Amino acid sequence: MSAYRPKIGAKRWDKSLEEPLLEDWERSGIYGFSGGAGDPRPVYSIDTPPPYINSPIHIGHAYTYVWMDAIARYKRMKGFRVLFPLGLDRNGLPIEVQVEKEYGLNPRESSREEFLGKCRELLDKYERVTVDYLRRLGVSFNSWRKSHELGSLYETDDPEFRRLTQETFIELYRRGLIYRGKKTVNYCPRCGTTISDAEVEYEDRETDLVYVRFQLEGGGEVVVATTRPELLGACKAIIFNPEDDRYKRLEGRRATVPIYGHSVPIIPHPYAKPEFGTGLVMICSYGDSADVRIFRELGLEPTYVVTEEGRMSEEAGPYAGLSVMEARRRIVEDLRGAGLLVKVERIVHRTPVCWRCKTPIEFIASDEYFVRQVDLRDRLLEAADSMSFHSPRSKELLRGWISSLSEDWPVSRRRYYGTEIPLWYCKRCGEPILPPPGRYYQPWKEPPPVDSCPRCGSKEFIGETRIFDTWFDSSNTVEYILGYLWDRGFFEANFPASLRPQGKEIVRNWLHFTLLKSLLLYGRAPFRDVWIHMHVVDEEGRKMAKSLGNVVDPGEVIGRYGAEALRAWAFLEGDITEGDIRCSYSRIEGHARYLTKLWNLARFVSSFPVEDACELAVDTDRWIWAEFGSLVQRVNSMNDSYDFHSSMAAIRSFTWDVFADHYVEMVKERAYGRGFGEREQRSAWCGLHGVLRGLLILQAPMLPFITDAIWRQLYSGPGSGGASSIHAQRYLDAVDYDPSFLQYTPQIVEFNSRVWTEKKRRGISFADPIEVEVPEALRRFEPDLIALHRIRRP
Repeated sequence: MSAYRPKIGAKRWDKSLEEPLLEDWERSGIYGFSGGAGDPRPVYSIDTPPPYINSPIHIGHAYTYVWMDAIARYKRMKGFRVLFPLGLDRNGLPIEVQVEKEYGLNPRESSREEFLGKCRELLDKYERVTVDYLRRLGVSFNSWRKSHELGSLYETDDPEFRRLTQETFIELYRRGLIYRGKKTVNYCPRCGTTISDAEVEYEDRETDLVYVRFQLEGGGEVVVATTRPELLGACKAIIFNPEDDRYKRLEGRRATVPIYGHSVPIIPHPYAKPEFGTGLVMICSYGDSADVRIFRELGLEPTYVVTEEGRMSEEAGPYAGLSVMEARRRIVEDLRGAGLLVKVERIVHRTPVCWRCKTPIEFIASDEYFVRQVDLRDRLLEAADSMSFHSPRSKELLRGWISSLSEDWPVSRRRYYGTEIPLWYCKRCGEPILPPPGRYYQPWKEPPPVDSCPRCGSKEFIGETRIFDTWFDSSNTVEYILGYLWDRGFFEANFPASLRPQGKEIVRNWLHFTLLKSLLLYGRAPFRDVWIHMHVVDEEGRKMAKSLGNVVDPGEVIGRYGAEALRAWAFLEGDITEGDIRCSYSRIEGHARYLTKLWNLARFVSSFPVEDACELAVDTDRWIWAEFGSLVQRVNSMNDSYDFHSSMAAIRSFTWDVFADHYVEMVKERAYGRGFGEREQRSAWCGLHGVLRGLLILQAPMLPFITDAIWRQLYSGPGSGGASSIHAQRYLDAVDYDPSFLQYTPQIVEFNSRVWTEKKRRGISFADPIEVEVPEALRRFEPDLIALHRIRRP
């Protein structure tokens, strides 16, 4: 029976150990993905959310990516081939805005090529920072190298990724699931583009409620309160609530719109709230989505008084060309001058805004491409129900959104940095030219794949200049990571993906649109499991913002305490699927104390030999092994449900409160061989190392640095290459133990605590002897208890 003493010399965990471990993991390729058909291990695929890289990742990113990493590491140690690629989102509006800020370059006034070049330049700069942060956190992506292979790092502006986006469009277009139409859409004047319903948020903002006199035809007047007086020219009806007795007499009458002079009907409708303003509401095209719905319901003909530039149109008459806000001020003054203004109140009003720039949106008529979704609501709900959600209640976020769908998805955008819509139009007859799939197209700068129009024979064409909604790109990540373009066999064998982890704020766009496209293209849901997380907030529960001075920078955290400290906080602070997680530097520092405890515990255990084979010959050792065996069962169950907080909390509690505080203290004398025989001493070594070795494996997915550092010093053995890492070990599914020993834990804890409390009360050292009776129920542990407490019989 061989033994050796791999004593840990360092007195505490040192964050400087993290970088050498990172370098070794990368050098060994321990996290690489094997896509070979000959590998019998099952595939577990994670469709991670590609972070947008116009700035370094924030603490919320850091928290959620280390959770995703724990899932990947756990599944890998359980025997799966884990597909865990890093994607980087580089499409869309944020980088355009950044280029405008940093370079003063207006995309409408510069060449498209120049503007796109500046976008790529900035993205490359920010990408390096993002990748470095994720690497330093120890996230075990399959590869940090870009290539068109399974598991490789990918970018959403890569020509191959954009090719995939265009191929999905071509297929949906051919099937008649995408159509072109002029419809009322949400429009952001600041971003200069259409946005989908999923990209509209609502904020409570202060605004003026303007009370305006309307003359009744046939005599009399009514007062209508509105927050959008600049839309008077687009007013087509006035409504009141059918239960509002004040206005029932007005049903069927008509009123004259002030300033513009056109006549509108007065109609009962339940949308009107008697308590708001005067209870009379003007219905205009369009102040909000309710106006759009009521126009459609009542068959009203819209007049558009706001242009795509956010200015008043010719239909606005004397206010044409003014900005919306200036027109609002001017029309209020004109109403006051005409004696038609009753009063103006300052109120807080629910305002629809663009989710990116928070600019109030307008509702305009626009010629766009739409993906059908409204008539698929029932099928979408069925597909949503086929996926398992963690936590289960987060499914209602998706179901609620699907149930609320009232418009098809507009996917064309009048912006620049994104995937181009692959269409050309005949200059003579307007016939659209759809190319075959197989490559990435840029219609704005290249000719169509035909020589002449199939309809009229013309040889002149106009290339489409619009790009796709960025979510039309992002909703392809699952196909991309599963190798749809370059390994169709692997894709077909492994679709749907195993897991989609993501935030609740993008359920209605990223998750919903991925589900929609998957249903349209493949007839089923794209994922087996969906993990939805909430937010990381500050100590007081507030959203973090530079203006509040409460931002916790993950880079600074890593610099101060190391990545493992951040990871300890991430898993011990709480379960982010159940609610927001609070964060501060002091909280992270507090949770990092567990790393010191674990290191000191391992350092003590390393004082004793590690043996090739050993026997638990003493009941105290059998007891701790039973407790550990129970822990293994519970941890596996919690990990399988993605509850890594409860799992890590259980491991910490056992490690600190049972193993260290009670078992280690009970066997210390025996482990040193003081007053015990060799067999009992070796049994103590067996218990100490057996449990420590198992604890390192159990928490390796969550705390990969410290567990690997200890493992390599104690249990790896020389010359074993990649197998020297704990991350090449098999996770513990179960251990054999005698469950009858579990009944003793409360009694052992109670007895030890009682004796320590009594010694403290008497003012004597814990090392001093004491007269106390060992309870009958604990007699099988009596030798260790006597040695621990220096018990003298009464």
